[in-house]
Amino acid sequence: MSGVLPTAVRMDFRLQRRYGFWYATAFVVLLWIGVLQLVPDPLLGPAMPYLLMADLAFMMFFIAGAVFFEKGERTVFALVTTPLRFRHYLTAKLLTMSALALVTCVVVVLADYGPGVALFPFVAGVVLMTLLMLLAGFITAPLFPSISEWLLPSTLVLALLNAPIVGYSGLYPHPAFSLVPTDGPLRLLGAAFHQVALTGWQWTYAIGYPALWIAGLCLLAKHVFHRHVVTSEGGR
Repeated sequence: MSGVLPTAVRMDFRLQRRYGFWYATAFVVLLWIGVLQLVPDPLLGPAMPYLLMADLAFMMFFIAGAVFFEKGERTVFALVTTPLRFRHYLTAKLLTMSALALVTCVVVVLADYGPGVALFPFVAGVVLMTLLMLLAGFITAPLFPSISEWLLPSTLVLALLNAPIVGYSGLYPHPAFSLVPTDGPLRLLGAAFHQVALTGWQWTYAIGYPALWIAGLCLLAKHVFHRHVVTSEGGR
């Protein structure tokens, strides 16, 4: 069983390439680099947390697309016919797509902002934000029969996940935004680009609160996936 996860990771990387995610990611990276070339240097630091959050939102669509592809091709039938278990399947997806997101953000930051970013809050903010976006897409996609029917409801989920921007930007500060799990990672990105200074309890909140959400969402993902994907596949 020890080799199941590495095998699942390799398989997921191959599927990402086959589905064209790498090319789509390269296009997004070039797009953001081009857009940021138009931003004056003094505004790059304040703009980077917003841009990276927008960039990472694409991961919600990537993983939902992967779920719909694999449902269509019945790849997920492996969950009921091989030693692959759900924890391997989900972990492989989260690992590979988080790696893809992190590489994307590193390239964009180095190309436009430079190496002056604070490393720990940058990596923590990107990884936590990515995992939340991925799990949001992974949980909602199986609830719909096709990606076209998923797209409209997904915009509502995305709007909710992006709501902390309103408070973070100072446009309408309100404690309620801190209940949204993406608020912590957004503040970490702000700290990474020296826009906010986090105190001790704010560090705990910014890392611990989204981590609790991620643990809960993983449990929910298992329930949703078995009920709406594996059970239906096994019944065919």
